[in-house]
Amino acid sequence: MNMPNKLTTLRVLLVPLFVVFLLLEHGQNHTFRMISLVIFIVASLTDFIDGRMARKHNMVTDFGKFMDPLADKLLVCSALICLIDLDAIPAWMVVVIISREFIISGFRLVASDNGVVIAASYWGKFKTTFQMIAVILMILDIPVLAPATAACTWIALILTIISLVDYIAKNYQILLKGDI
Repeated sequence: MNMPNKLTTLRVLLVPLFVVFLLLEHGQNHTFRMISLVIFIVASLTDFIDGRMARKHNMVTDFGKFMDPLADKLLVCSALICLIDLDAIPAWMVVVIISREFIISGFRLVASDNGVVIAASYWGKFKTTFQMIAVILMILDIPVLAPATAACTWIALILTIISLVDYIAKNYQILLKGDI
């Protein structure tokens, strides 16, 4: 397993640790929240590092093309679900975001059955970046940053929808080839 794939695997392994620390948050002591924030930032940085490293050193693999977006989904969706419990984001927004992820995962499964691996698009990367920024701002929960947090959350939601439409438009022929 090459280094980018190890970083992707690390991101997946950090998800449960992140969730535990975020949900341990109680009352005025924000120690666990800050630990979860550090874990989330480290996990998010592995997303940027592994992709750049894989492309720069020609270490792109089918495992990376498949697992990197999955690791991002696990990290971001876990965070968003936890943030519903902390009243940081409305549940309906999370449902829209997670629905997009299930649809894209379904496309990837059909593509895989047809011997095709679909890498993440630029719209998907922008979406993930804004989702990660929004999650960081929601975890920080700094009142003066509330407008920026709301703006990033809405931008992430809009990019989620745009990336879904773009993904379907570029890959609908895969569904036509599959046994549906």
